[in-house]
Amino acid sequence: MATESLLGVSNAFLEIVEQTSRLAPLRKPVLIIGERGTGKELIAHRLHYLSPRWDQSFVTINCATLSESLLETELFGHEAGSFTGAAKRHQGRFERADGGTLFLDELATTSARVQEKLLRVIEYGEFERVGGAKALCVDVRLVCATNEDLPALAERGGFRHDLLDRLAFDVITLPPLRERRDDILLLAEHFAHGMTRELGYDLFAGFSREAKALLHDYDWPGNVRELKNVIERSIYRQANPRLALGELVINPFDSPWRPGARRTASTTGIEPVRGSTGQEADTADTNEAFSISLPTLPCDLKTQVASVEIDLLKQAMRQSQYNQRKAAQLLTLSYHQFRGMLRKYQLLDGDNDPV
Repeated sequence: MATESLLGVSNAFLEIVEQTSRLAPLRKPVLIIGERGTGKELIAHRLHYLSPRWDQSFVTINCATLSESLLETELFGHEAGSFTGAAKRHQGRFERADGGTLFLDELATTSARVQEKLLRVIEYGEFERVGGAKALCVDVRLVCATNEDLPALAERGGFRHDLLDRLAFDVITLPPLRERRDDILLLAEHFAHGMTRELGYDLFAGFSREAKALLHDYDWPGNVRELKNVIERSIYRQANPRLALGELVINPFDSPWRPGARRTASTTGIEPVRGSTGQEADTADTNEAFSISLPTLPCDLKTQVASVEIDLLKQAMRQSQYNQRKAAQLLTLSYHQFRGMLRKYQLLDGDNDPV
């Protein structure tokens, strides 16, 4: 996300931007906390490029990707011969960031040994390379990020209290996207225009009414990163720049052929009503549950099934206040299966019912 821009108009977002701007000129360490995909690295970039260090190095490392020993050598470097395979001296990230900013992502995954060495750097501005005996002094502004509750982790013994005290001069806690509803469509349009340019399209035709409703109502557990992926994936799959984007592909794994996936009992999404014993309920209970009256035989089975499906689709839409994702859940269908049935019975835009 580091290549993206901070974008938003919601109060929650603007407060964070203002807090970041006030912190940027200081040398003090900063702790950034937020769910995955909320833009922690973007905030770290802003802290660096609005600071007097903007023309010096901005060095990053993801602490979760390395073992304890590798992380230690990557951060602090090592001397030649300090361990098997160390043929020459290695300059660590602290040395490379001297005069600039070092961004440590996934800080909560670091070991007690690495935390102890980080504490020494913050307190005294010096450290030793692995296998070395000489103290090296650096001038580094440390910015750390995590999606963990560090105070709670420290209470459980998983993080050093003294390091937490040193890091938390101030803490920037990023709001999840579900708390920034006013920003969702703005961000979606920004990502959509970027994707249309990447695909070589002349224009972006906008979002349909259903797509806008889903953008607003969905909780976005993956936050801005998930939104970006959904918008770009949906535009690419639709493959028609002249049509408004009508279907959002939120789950790329959603497929009736997904290994291990449980398929519904039928394409109608109607499953047998079962009692506590697991046996099928009697016909009267089933009819009451779905408000279905069985026709007199003989009858046209396909016509009757279609009528039941249409009634259930409309009932689900009314009950969910016309939120298609929630309506699909009421019928134990995936969102895309539900959309397919709406198209099958021509219940999308242009019909009398507001579905």
